[in-house]
Amino acid sequence: MAGQPNVDLAAQAPRPADGGHPSPASVLAAEIKALVAEGDRDAARDRFGALVALLQRRALRIAFQYLRDAADADEAVQDAFVKVFLHIEQYRSDLPFDVWFTRILVNAALDRLKARARQQRWISHSTDEDNGRPVEQVPGHEASHERRLLAKERWDQVTRAVATLPDRQRLVFTLCHLDERTPAEISAATGMSQATVRVHLFRALRKLRGVLGGHV
Repeated sequence: MAGQPNVDLAAQAPRPADGGHPSPASVLAAEIKALVAEGDRDAARDRFGALVALLQRRALRIAFQYLRDAADADEAVQDAFVKVFLHIEQYRSDLPFDVWFTRILVNAALDRLKARARQQRWISHSTDEDNGRPVEQVPGHEASHERRLLAKERWDQVTRAVATLPDRQRLVFTLCHLDERTPAEISAATGMSQATVRVHLFRALRKLRGVLGGHV
C-alpha cells in the first residue's frame, strides 16, 4: 500500500524453539500479523479466511466436545476466531499458533457453557414458580428425556471440572483427549518435553478423578 512500510513476510515467519518446521497455521498467522502491522487489513482478512478454513473443522470438534451442542459449538468457534483476528498483534510468532488458538477456543467454549448454565437456571426457576412443566417434556417421552438430561448434566460436570484445571493441565488434557493428539505431537506443538506433557496429563486426570469421584 502507498505510504505504508513494506513488511517482509518471510522474516515474520515463526521459528519454533525446537528448530522444527512451523505449522501451516503458524505461517498464516505470522503473515496476518505482519499485514495488520503494515496496515493492510483487507489483505489480512483475505489471509484470515484461509486460516479459518484450515482450522474450522478441528475447532468445531473441540468446541462440540465441551458443549455437546452443535449450535453452541458453532457460536464458540465464531467467538474464538473473532478474538483471534482482533488480537492477532498479541500472537508471538516464535510460538505455535495452534496452541495459542486452542487456549482462546477453550475459553470461548467455557464462556458459552457458563452462559448456558445461567440461562438454564433462569428457565428452571421460572418453571418452578409457575408450577409448570417444560413444553418438551411430553409424558410419553419423559424417560428418554431424563436419560438425555442426566447424560448432559454428567458431561457438564466434567466440563466444569476441566475449567478448574491450571492452564497447562487444561491445555494438555484438551489436546490429548479432545483433539486426540499423542504426547509426542503435544510436545512438538507446545515446546514442552514429552515427560512434562505426561506429568501435566497425569495431574489433570488425578484432579478430575478427585472432583468427579473417580469416573474419568
